[in-house]
Amino acid sequence: MLYNIICYLLIISAAKLQNYFDMCKFFRIFAAFFGRLSNFMAKIIIIDDERGIRNTLREILADEGHEVEVAENGKQGLEMAQAKAYDLIFSDIKMPEMDGLELLKALKEGEETAEIPVVMISGHGDVETAVQALKMGAYDFLLKPLDLNRILITTKNALESKNLKQETKQLRKRVAAKGATMIGESPAIMRVREIINKVAPTEARVLITGPNGTGKEVVAHLIHEGSARANAPMIEVNCAAIPSELIESELFGHMKGSFTGAVKDRAGKFEQADGGTLFLDEIGDMSLAAQTKVLRALQESEITRVGSDKAIKVNVRVLAATNKDLQKEIAEGNFREDLFHRLNVIPIAVPALNDRIEDIPLLVAHFSEQICGEQGIAVKTFEPDAIKALQSRDWTGNIRQLRNVVERLIILAGATITKEDVELYA
Repeated sequence: MLYNIICYLLIISAAKLQNYFDMCKFFRIFAAFFGRLSNFMAKIIIIDDERGIRNTLREILADEGHEVEVAENGKQGLEMAQAKAYDLIFSDIKMPEMDGLELLKALKEGEETAEIPVVMISGHGDVETAVQALKMGAYDFLLKPLDLNRILITTKNALESKNLKQETKQLRKRVAAKGATMIGESPAIMRVREIINKVAPTEARVLITGPNGTGKEVVAHLIHEGSARANAPMIEVNCAAIPSELIESELFGHMKGSFTGAVKDRAGKFEQADGGTLFLDEIGDMSLAAQTKVLRALQESEITRVGSDKAIKVNVRVLAATNKDLQKEIAEGNFREDLFHRLNVIPIAVPALNDRIEDIPLLVAHFSEQICGEQGIAVKTFEPDAIKALQSRDWTGNIRQLRNVVERLIILAGATITKEDVELYA
C-alpha cells in the first residue's frame, strides 16, 4: 500500500517537470530510490585506467541504485578492496602498476576479499586470457565496448550468486548451532526466556552474566536468531582465549607490516560482523587498552585497524557475556565503568543449575536424545530414582557438567539408567 502511494505521488511530481531531460533525470533518481528502498543497493568498485569506462560504468550502476566507487589502477583498487567490504568488483585486464590478473590473484588469496565476485573487462578478444581469468576465480569476462544489457544482467547475477553463498553459509551455521536451545520450565529460566523474547527484536545491547557452563552463549544465539539481523553473520570472540597483545588486532583488524607476523591486511571481527551481531564472550578478561577501543567503536560506530589511521564505519549489534562481577572489577580498576554502562543496557542473569534443579529431568531427556542420536544408538531412559539422584548433586559446572555426566552414563550404563549407575559413574 505504501509503495503504491509513493509511486502515485512521484508520478504526479514527474508530470510537472518541464522537459524531457528533467524527466529522465527524475526517473533515474526514482529508480535509484526504489533500488535502495528494496534493499537491492550493493557496494561496487570499478577498477579501470580509462576514465571514460570508469565514469560510464559508474553512471549505469549508480542509476540502478548501487553505491559505486572507482580506482584508477590495480594497486589502488586492491587497497580499497582490502579496506572496505564490497559486494562486486569490475576490473580491467590491462592496467599500469598491477594488471587485472595480478589483482584477481591477490583478491582470491585475501581472507576478506576471496568471496567477492570479480567481473573482468578487456578491450582485447583474447580467449586464452578469458579462460585464465575464469580459472583463477573471476565471475565473468566482458569485452569492450561494453553492452548495457550485459552489464546489468551480469551485475544482477553476480550479486544474487554472492547473496546465495552468504545465505548458504548462514544456513550451515544455523544447522550447526541447532543445539542452541533453552531447555527448562522453571520460573528462573522462564524469566530469562521472557527477556530474550522482548529484547531480541530490538537493537539494544545486552550484557549476559552467569557462572561458567550456564548457557550464556545459547542466550546470545537466541537473541541473534530472534532479531532483524538473523540473516547476517553472528561473529563470536572469546576474549579470554586471545592474548592481550593480539586482542586489538583480532577485534579491529590490522594492516600489513603493522607488527611482526602481519604479512597482509586483515579485517577484524567488528568488520566481519558488519550488518550482524558481535558476541564478546568473557569480556571481563579484556585488557583496558582494548576496552578503550571497544568503547570508541560503540560510541562512534567506527573502528580503526591496527597500523592505520583510517576510520571504517561499522553497523554492529554487540552482545557481551562474562562470569565475573563487573562492578567488583570496576572497583578494582580492571574494567571501565563507562564501557560497562554502554554494554549493560539490558542485563540478563543466567541462573546456575543449582538454582533450577526442577529443570534437570527435561535437560536429561534432551541430552539423552541428542547424545544417543550422535552415537547412533537407541535412546536410553533414566529411572525416576536416577533423576532424583542427579537432582541431589552439586552442579558447580552447571549445564556443561550435566551434559558430560549424561554422556558418561549413556556410554557406560545399560539400556535403562538407574540410581546405582548414577552413584557409580556420575
